[in-house]
Amino acid sequence: MGVEGIGAKVLRKEDRRFITGQGRYTDDMSVPGMKYAAFVRSPHAHAKITSIDASAAREMPGFIEFLDGQQLKADGIGNIICGWAVTSKDGSPMKMGAYPALADGIVRYVGQPIGIVIAETQAQARDAAEGVMIEYEELPVVVNGPDAMKAGAPQLHPEAENNICFDWELGDADATAKAFENPAKVIKLDIVNNRLSPNPIEPRAALGHYNSAEDHYTCYTTSQNPHVARLVMSAFYNVAPEHKLRVIAPDVGGGFGAKIYIYPEEIVCLWASKRTHVPVKWTSDRTEAFLTDAHGRDHVSDVEMALDANNKILGLRVNTVANLGAYMSLFSSATPTYLYATLLSGQYNIPAIYANVKGVYTNTAPVDAYRGAGRPEATYVIERTMETAARELGMSPAEFRRINFIREFPHQTPVIMNYDTGDFEATMEAAMKTADVAGFEGRRQEAKSRGKLRGLGMSCYIEACGIAPSKAVGSLGAGVGLWESAEVRVNPVGTIEILTGSHSHGQGHETTFAQVVSQRFGVPVDNVQIVHGDTDKVQFGMGTYGSRSGAVGCSAISKALDKVEAKAKKIGAHLLEADEGDIVIENGEVKVAGTDKKLAWHEVCLGAYTGHNLPDGMEPGLKEGAFYDPQNFTFPAGCYICEVEVDPDTGVTEIVQFVAADDFGNIINPMIVEGQVHGGLAQGIGQALLEGVNYDETGQLVTASYMDYAMPRAWDLPMFKVETLVTPCTTNPLGLKGCGEAGAIGSPPAVMNAITDAIGNNDLTMPATPEKVWNAINAVN
Repeated sequence: MGVEGIGAKVLRKEDRRFITGQGRYTDDMSVPGMKYAAFVRSPHAHAKITSIDASAAREMPGFIEFLDGQQLKADGIGNIICGWAVTSKDGSPMKMGAYPALADGIVRYVGQPIGIVIAETQAQARDAAEGVMIEYEELPVVVNGPDAMKAGAPQLHPEAENNICFDWELGDADATAKAFENPAKVIKLDIVNNRLSPNPIEPRAALGHYNSAEDHYTCYTTSQNPHVARLVMSAFYNVAPEHKLRVIAPDVGGGFGAKIYIYPEEIVCLWASKRTHVPVKWTSDRTEAFLTDAHGRDHVSDVEMALDANNKILGLRVNTVANLGAYMSLFSSATPTYLYATLLSGQYNIPAIYANVKGVYTNTAPVDAYRGAGRPEATYVIERTMETAARELGMSPAEFRRINFIREFPHQTPVIMNYDTGDFEATMEAAMKTADVAGFEGRRQEAKSRGKLRGLGMSCYIEACGIAPSKAVGSLGAGVGLWESAEVRVNPVGTIEILTGSHSHGQGHETTFAQVVSQRFGVPVDNVQIVHGDTDKVQFGMGTYGSRSGAVGCSAISKALDKVEAKAKKIGAHLLEADEGDIVIENGEVKVAGTDKKLAWHEVCLGAYTGHNLPDGMEPGLKEGAFYDPQNFTFPAGCYICEVEVDPDTGVTEIVQFVAADDFGNIINPMIVEGQVHGGLAQGIGQALLEGVNYDETGQLVTASYMDYAMPRAWDLPMFKVETLVTPCTTNPLGLKGCGEAGAIGSPPAVMNAITDAIGNNDLTMPATPEKVWNAINAVN
């Protein structure tokens, strides 16, 4: 294979094993003496545990041990933490309810783990788990965020009065109130962002192994950030000392945010291994995943937008109730606050913004970051409101946006963010041209002649990626730094190993990271090995989420490459008897510029390790590391245009065209970027048309299987038209912005704007199922 640097469409290296069934996932891991676990879970949404009897289970075939929350507590295993401290507007800290890995006396959602059974086989463990008899005293239940705050609602945690974990605000309330004193028009909208289940193709799994001979712990897990898992399990949960704990996240089949967190199962399997002296393995089934994986979204908001006589936005006021579920998860406080409200300015020059967010507890599974994490919710608020405003003003949605676009950069928004660069009108114009917006009315009339309703919807999104710098996020309550690390190891024969704290769960790091190295030294990507996902190999890293792998992870690699390049040039200059400033490295050669004097890359690398002829005082070897802490977030942005056709007799919606025009800054591998956009669009369209987590009034999850939770299929999606424009990021060395979440952020409002345009009724909530659409059509006819 030749040199394939930045910008090349290189086939993914890792797909060789994935498409031939040779990937190695946590459920594929096996260690000698391994036994199997099943969790005993609550069938009730809210109840006191009055007794636990495992005697029948102990008599069942293959049974090894049953452990419960009392034993966990007695061994000093700590409660699950939230890693981001949010302060309410009155200055008080958020009200954290205790979240034990195994329930201690009270259960607060269906599926909460109460105990663990270990047995010889998986089937025996599941049978024995059903044999554990638990008696409960049922308690009142609340599942909806706004209902949880009402007088008389059941109280989940004594610390959180009226179930309010935090009552948080951002922006200038007085300036925003002034903007509403004498506007030419006020747009009002009630918005619901439906709860979702992440549904990665690989369910969660954990294998805990305590080696008593070495007093060492190993945890295999489906994690997006194994180093943080090790840190939390050692420093906060007291499961194992950090220097004696190895966390390995092998191939991971999709994460979407749901595998960022440390769940009860990893903690308990590792603890149980020490208690029972056997390796303990658990793999979730799909119903367990629906019940216990952290859900996403679930916001209820009321929005007001004030406009002047020239249709420019004067102010935006948003009040949101964010359903947190029964307990706080790792990022659950940050998602509806700093990852949400800080993006409410969108692509628009809005002088005054005020947001109030109440995070509330309910008897449902915990809610945390899901692909986009706060940015889809913000985009949905602003883009549904922008489209609604254009309709009420009788304007083209494009023209209304054009009037209000930010045009000068850098731009400081009223809600913390400082956008470094962008060209929002260019992406909109590109999308409109590809979508042939000018010809839409003709297509609408043609559809009408066939008895169909046709609609066009637009969405102009911006997102904040990279989640940085550490000093800034620390001041806002983040419990960890959000830098990234990298180590570059050049071997004597010139091959290169990159050790990165980023972690791949489908993004193609083994290819794109190798392309960055190939670009620098001119070596084939097959000569570059990417090492990640193992805390014994990579010293520390912050993992992958928030579209940070390129902008932060690759920037750390670039910094380490700078150091390697500088040393290689010194060695090359010495060997070639040239001035260091005249040395260039390209096409796998170290050259003296303007001459024919050169050495092959591997010759310089070998020279670094033989050490026979190095500059005076230079240490042998060619290995360097770096930590990169970003100066700012990155800000991918774009414009999405959706065209739909609705059957008024059935309410069935068909997406007949979807155009995505994105600005991701510089792009390493266009093919991988296109795949990331396609995947994000599928998830966003799934939210808009099909997906929704639903609990009944007793807290039972009624969407706990694919019979009831509708995932998008191929026939639900059109052939996407994807365009990319480039305004390079100015705050990282590679000019990257991030692409992994954009599709899921910008697509839901585009779809909903299109459907409401088609049916002539703006009162429609996601998912826009045929029944909902049919009712909305008939409500206006």
